[in-house]
Amino acid sequence: MAKRSAIEELKEKLRELVAAHGLGNEAVRVKIGTLSVKQAIGSPARQDFPLLHGKEVMIEARVMESCGQAFTDAPQDFSGTLNDVLNLELTTNGNRAVFIATLNAVTAHLKMVAGTRHCHDEEPEECARQIARYLLDNVGKVKIGLIGLQPAILDFLVRAFGADNVRCTDLNPDNIGNRKYGAAIWDGGKDTVKLIKWCDIVLATSSTINNDTFNEIRRKADEFGKRLIIFGVTGAGAAELLGLERLCYQPH
Repeated sequence: MAKRSAIEELKEKLRELVAAHGLGNEAVRVKIGTLSVKQAIGSPARQDFPLLHGKEVMIEARVMESCGQAFTDAPQDFSGTLNDVLNLELTTNGNRAVFIATLNAVTAHLKMVAGTRHCHDEEPEECARQIARYLLDNVGKVKIGLIGLQPAILDFLVRAFGADNVRCTDLNPDNIGNRKYGAAIWDGGKDTVKLIKWCDIVLATSSTINNDTFNEIRRKADEFGKRLIIFGVTGAGAAELLGLERLCYQPH
C-alpha cells in the first residue's frame, strides 16, 4: 500500500485539530490575499530573493487573531470557514497554498508553532547565516544539497562549506545551468534524485510541500539514508505535525 502524501497527512491532521478544538462549528473566517513585496519581506539589502522579482508571491491566511503565510506561484484569494478549507481539493498549487497558509494560521492560533510569518529586512540574511553555522557546527564539512534556490542560504552555505561541497536544484529556468556564489544550479525537474544521492544533508525549501514535489524528496532521502531538513515559513505547521526537522532562526 502506497504511503499517503504529505498533503493528505496534513489534511487529516488539520481535520483532527479543528474537530478537537471545536473550530469547525465556530464562525471562523479565513481570508487570504496576496501580500505586497514590502509586506512579505520588507526591504532587504540583498536584492536577489525570488519574492523581489515576482517568481513567487506570499499569501497570508487569518484565523481569528492569528495568521499564517505560504509561498506560491499560483496565488488566489479565498474566503470561507475552516470546514470550507478542509473540503478543498488539494490538486493544484493554488488550493494547496490556501490550505498550507491556513494550517499555519491554525497551528499559530493553538500556540503549537512559531515562525508562521516571513521575517523582514535583514532578518533573512541573519537566518541564512545561522543555518549555515548550525550545519557546520553540528555535522561538520559535509556535502549539502539545497533544494530550492534561496540566495542568502546558498551564499552562506558556500562560505561555510565551499562551492565544491554545495549544489542546488531549482525550478526557475533562469537559474538552471548557471552557477550562483560558485555552486552549480541543477534542474529541479530532473536532477533532484541525483542531488540527493550526491549530498550528505538534504536542505529543502518547504515550498516543495505546496508544489507537490516533497513526497518524492522525502521518499528518496529515506531510501538513500540522507538527513532531510526543511526551511522556510511555508513549512512551519507541517514540520510540527509531520515531525520534520526545520530550521528557522528569525520566527515571527
